[in-house]
Order: sequence, then structure tokens, then C-alpha cells
Amino acid sequence: MTANIDNAGVQTPAEATDSHAPVPGAADPRTGRWRDPALAPEARADALIAAMTLQEKIAQLFGVWVGASDEGAEVAPYQHDMEEAVALDDLLPHGLGQLTRPFGTAPVDAAVGALSLARTQERIAAANRFGIPALAHEECLAGFATWGATAYPVPLSWGATFDPGLVHEMAAAIGRDMRAVGVHQGLAPVLDVVRDARWGRVEETIGEDPYLVGTVATAYVRGLESAGVVATLKHFAGYSASRAGRNLAPVGMGARERADIILAPFEMAVRESGVRSVMHAYTDTDGIPSAADEPLLTGLLRDTWGFEGTVVADYFGIAFLKTLHAVVGTFGEAAGAALAAGVDVELPTVKTYGRPLTDAVAEGLVPEALVDRAVRRVLVQKAQLGLLDPDWDPVPPALAGTAPGGRGSAGVRGSVRLDTEENRALARRVAQQAVVLLSNDGTLPLTAPPARIALIGPNADTPTAVLGCYAFPVHVGGQHPDTPIGIELPTLREALTAEFPHSEIVTARGADIDGSSTEGFARAAELARGADLVVVALGDRAGLFGRGTSGEGCDARDLALPGVQRQLLDTLLDTGTPVVVTLLAGRPYALGRAADRAAAVVQSFFPGEEGTTAIASVLSGRTAPSGRLPVSVPRDPGSQPSTYLAARLGHASDVSSIDPTPAFGFGHGLTYTSFEWSGLVVEREEAATDGEFAFSCTVRNTGAREGTEVVQVYLHDPVASVVQPVVRLIGYLRLGLGPGQAARVRATVPADLASFTGRDGRRIVEPGALELRLGASSTDTRLTARVTLTGPVRTVDHTRRLHMDIAAEGVTDAS
Repeated sequence: MTANIDNAGVQTPAEATDSHAPVPGAADPRTGRWRDPALAPEARADALIAAMTLQEKIAQLFGVWVGASDEGAEVAPYQHDMEEAVALDDLLPHGLGQLTRPFGTAPVDAAVGALSLARTQERIAAANRFGIPALAHEECLAGFATWGATAYPVPLSWGATFDPGLVHEMAAAIGRDMRAVGVHQGLAPVLDVVRDARWGRVEETIGEDPYLVGTVATAYVRGLESAGVVATLKHFAGYSASRAGRNLAPVGMGARERADIILAPFEMAVRESGVRSVMHAYTDTDGIPSAADEPLLTGLLRDTWGFEGTVVADYFGIAFLKTLHAVVGTFGEAAGAALAAGVDVELPTVKTYGRPLTDAVAEGLVPEALVDRAVRRVLVQKAQLGLLDPDWDPVPPALAGTAPGGRGSAGVRGSVRLDTEENRALARRVAQQAVVLLSNDGTLPLTAPPARIALIGPNADTPTAVLGCYAFPVHVGGQHPDTPIGIELPTLREALTAEFPHSEIVTARGADIDGSSTEGFARAAELARGADLVVVALGDRAGLFGRGTSGEGCDARDLALPGVQRQLLDTLLDTGTPVVVTLLAGRPYALGRAADRAAAVVQSFFPGEEGTTAIASVLSGRTAPSGRLPVSVPRDPGSQPSTYLAARLGHASDVSSIDPTPAFGFGHGLTYTSFEWSGLVVEREEAATDGEFAFSCTVRNTGAREGTEVVQVYLHDPVASVVQPVVRLIGYLRLGLGPGQAARVRATVPADLASFTGRDGRRIVEPGALELRLGASSTDTRLTARVTLTGPVRTVDHTRRLHMDIAAEGVTDAS
């Protein structure tokens, strides 16, 4: 739907033709029991539902996309296919469930957008007889996706921090900015676990390990929800496991992979975060589309895990049941299938939950009870958000009190800043902690800066090289080239110039991101030979649906660097000048001989607006590198799909000519100091299948600089009744230590963490020997605790313990 509600002619309740139009002497529907804040949200929702017509109830189950284009060129394909010829004058008198992306569809000043949204909400509330406003949602995958808002690092960088506390802090800041301008729901975080790094949306994920994804995503949800914004888990479930890493391709996996890998982060977030919304995945698994999967969306999510919020459709996902999945013949059947499965809200705009659903209910094809079930969840959430309160005010906090009359009038306007110094400082901290030093021959840090630095590469002087596909300047801004970016995006050239003011920095592009021309190689090599050091800036260009090398719909054939970047890198290595490789990318790439021959390799995953400053500070040593890989970096570009969570048969063997061994494994990351691990004491070597183990060890900084070690605990199960990964992460701890300092790390590990899905589909803990491998990465074990589980096989469920207790005690100095 293409609409500008702010300029639309909207009927008042008296002009509406609804069968429940007010009549003389009738009670005012705007003052019913559902307006009473003292009542429980559920009771208020029930009272309101009892007074609503079918059309009024259905109107709460869909959104409209304000300002979206008919052609579908700006944000998403299929948009034009889903346009529904419904006049707003006919639509709004029944009410409206959601407003889709009032800030994130076209560039708009934050204050103007807040004012427009407030006026729109006034119109929506005035047009329906109950005075109910819409719930406004936005994207917030790497910050609030609107013009002028802070662009934080992408989720893959969140994973690289191994720091849920910092991610919580970032999410709370994002939520405050959204709530300040009147937004209620954020469509993040992504909990998809990477199974094939060729998938274009790897940049949107947190990593390839379900425990890392679960802990970081749960922290993000808690942060967003702490600001009063409804977080949305997506994509439920299996989207990242599509065949060949193709976007929206079918998913083929067994029940155990789904349960133990794909569903595990969602279970953690539902249990621990207070999340209030879940978005279904586009994909089908073994022939069942997620949007029509009742055992998934109702049986597991609600009946087993106890989720009580709303399930929203991924954009156009309900209509896709007809147009792409072909499991229904009409849009009315699509609506019925999604409602029965448990999808409460159709997004981004009305297609199936409008007239097709109304007709299907009238014809007896869809029970009205399903509509009541969904609208109850929607109205409970609106009550929780204060949208049903008698003193509801359309004026958001950012505009309140900025003009005579204060609150209560949407005519106010103020200056709204969404990229404050505080935000930028936070974005810088996240970016710094997310930089991963993959290799280093001692060239870094550049404590004695070289006189002449040759900065070469397609990402050397490109402002948007730090942004992922859901950052506003890429996601929407690219369609408005005459509009300023809206935020400061220092290029790597600018950042290095500021970081090394006494060095001469010469620059050449060398090649395009995905072009085939090598004409720039000669000039790049010439500059390299005349320099003391080469910094080469390679990686991706974020985009949507084929307009980039990374991002939604930008899937890769293999994990070779796009275009001729690998050849450019080899050309620079051949000059003999030391080469420091910097990567600004959305996925890991095979680096060829540079993995072993480069002076250093610095990996960043679209690190946001402060990303180049963070990289420069790591190169100089002003910031100590502390990031760890959330995904493995391949040695061979054609080794996908591959994951560190592979079983024995998934690793290198004598019976295959393909070696999937990574160049740098999951969890890897170097520092500018060294750490010694010692003194392992296994305090409880034996435990029952319902018991727990305990161990401790000492980690000491043996170098001359402060640094951060990430203590990672992996489980190895030598013998199990079903095939298991060789190792899997079950806990971790970031530990910052000064030179000579040591800390005693203590951990208690519940037997529940050894559980897995058995042959009969039940989750079990088996007796037997286990190894707890303490390491600096999945491929770098420092200490091993051998323990034994005793007793009978034990069945566990969703109430099992999900975490070990791990903490550092008593930091001591070398003396």
C-alpha cells in the first residue's frame, strides 16, 4: 500500500459506516472499562473485544506502510505485488494495528518525523470510534534505522565483542532514541545461527555458535525492552540454514540440528529476556513454511516455552504462502493458515488480513475465535504500552514541552538529535571491542609510525564502507543520492591521517569492490614499493537484493574476496613492502597466502560510524585489540557450508580432497600481550546427571601491555548415542588484566549443559566421560578438565539450566 496518512482525508467516527457507529444516547465507546489502567491488560483487552465488530478486530491485525513505493524499488522486492487497493478513508474508521516504518522509509528530519507521526496518530485515533492509535515499528538492527541516527556496528560485530553487557548498553541507547520519537517496536535482534557464510545476511547475525548468539541477543533484547520498546526475535526459525546459502531458499535439516542449533538461541531469549514479539521466518523446513507451522509458532513457542507476546509476519510472508510456497490457493486461505499457526499481525501492509480474511470468516472458512485470539494479544500489548490509557498523548517525549501548550497537542516541534556525543562514544566502544586481530608478525602496533604509509584498496576512502545493509544511509539513503548522509562517517584515510599526523599517507583505490578491472594495480604497486608500510582496505559493499556484495539478497557463490580484490592483495604482497590487511566486510573471506604472509590481518565486520577510528586506534596501539571471531575464517573459499560445530565427519579426512579446516577458527583473536593459563583444579570431577562440576584456573598477563583474554569453555563428548560436534561453546568470560596481573577463574558447570536431543526427540543428559576444554578459541585449547557423569540417562526440558557460573576472583599483581 502506498499512502501518506498525514495528508489523507480521514473520516470521523460520526461519518463512518460501521455497524457500531454511535447512536444518540449510546454509551461513549471511548470510556469503557478497557480504558481503566487499574485493570489488568488482559481484562482491558477482553472488554474491548466484546465491544468490537469483526472488521474492527481484524483492523488491529495489520499495518500499513507509510510512503512505500508502488514499484518496490526502495526497500523490498514483491512490494508492488502486495499493493492492496484499499482507501484509507475506508480503512481507518475501523482502526489500525500498526504503522510500518514511519521514519525508515524515506529521509526525514527526526523532529519533523516525530511531529508527522504524532499528527498521524491523532488522525488514526480520531477516525476509529474507540480512539485507539497504531503501534509504530521500525528496524533497529544496527541502530535506529532513520536519517541522522547513530549507525552502530552490525550484529556480527556484537558477537565479536563477546560482551553481552556492552551490547545491552548499546540496545538501551537505541531504544531510548526510538521511544523518544514515538516508536513502539523494533524489528531486532536476529537470532539466526550462521550455517553457511555464503548467505548474504551473515552480517545481520551474531555468529555461528548458538550459545554466543543466545547470550548476546538476550542482552540486546533486555536493553531494548528496558527503554520501553518491544523487541522482536527473528527469524523463527531456520532462515540461515537455507540450502547453498541462498536467501529465502528451502531449508533441509534434521530435527536434532533444528532443536540443538537453530532453536536454542530463541529458547534462551524467550525464557530470559522478557521479549514481547517474535517474527516468523520466510523459509520452509522440510516442506512446511514457518508462517503456517502451528507446532512451531504455537506448540513450541507458546505452549512449551510460555511465550505470551505477539507473533508478527516477516514482510509479505503470509501472502508468500500463496505466491512463493504454494501451499494455499487464495489469500483468504493464506490468512487462515497463518492465523491458525499463530501469526497475529500481518506486516508490512494489508494484503491477506484485510478483505480476504473478512470474507473467509464470513463464509465460515476461518473461525472468528482465531481472530479473537490474535487481537487479544495485540490489544494486551497496546495496553502495556499505554496506547489504551485515557491520558494517552500522541506527542512523543522528544517533542513534549517544546512549544506553548506543552503536551496534548501534536502541533509542537523541537530539535531532536539522534546521534549525540554519548551515542558516538558508545558506538566507538563497541567498534573497538569488535576489531579482531587475526595475525601479526610483530609489525603491529605501530608505536613508531612509518614515515610513508600507502593506503590501498576499494574501502580506503569510502565513507559507507563501515555500514551494513540495514544502516539507513545504505538501506534507504542510496535511493536518495541528493540527500546528505546525515551522520559523520570518517573514511579510513581520514582516520589514519588523524591517528598518524606525522606520517605521509598516499592513497590509491587499486580496484573496485566487485569489478573486474585490474587497471589500478600498477599505480597501487608503485605506491606500495615507495612506502614503508602498506595498509590495504578490502571487503564488501553492503546493499539489498543484489545491489551489494553483502546484505539481504546478496548471497555469494563462494568465500573468495569479491571482484579482483584477492589479485590486488597478491600484487601488493609481491612488492616486498610489509602489508597490513584491514577488512571491512559483512562475512568472513578466504585470504589466500595473505593469511600466512601478511604482516598483520585486522578483521572488522561493518563496524559502524566510529569503525575507522576504532581500526586506526588498534593499528597505532592506542586501543588494544580484544575482539574474537564469531565466525570461522575459511582457508579455502569453496569449503562452504562449514562450521566449527561440525562432527568428526565434517572435519578434514583422508577420504575427501576438500579440507574445511579454517585459517582462523571460531573464537580466535590475538592481543598485543601474552597470557599464561595454569593451575587447573577440578574441584568436582564426578557428578550425577542432575549434578554439576566445578573447576578453577589462573590466567596471567605475562606481557608488558594491558590486554583482554576471553576465556572460552568448550564441551567435548567423546561418546554419545547420537553424533555430536567435536566441541561446542558452553560458556565464556572477558577478562581484562594489566601487565603482570593474574586472576583466578572459577566455574560451576551444570550437567544440563551436556544435554542434547536424543534418538527419540527428547533432550537428554547421558552418563559417561566428558572433557571441558578451556581455550583461547575453538582451535586453541589451553587446559582440559576431564570429568564424568554418573547415574541414569536423564530427560530434561525447557526448564533446564542454560548457563555455567563463571567469574574471576581476586585480581593480583605480579608481586
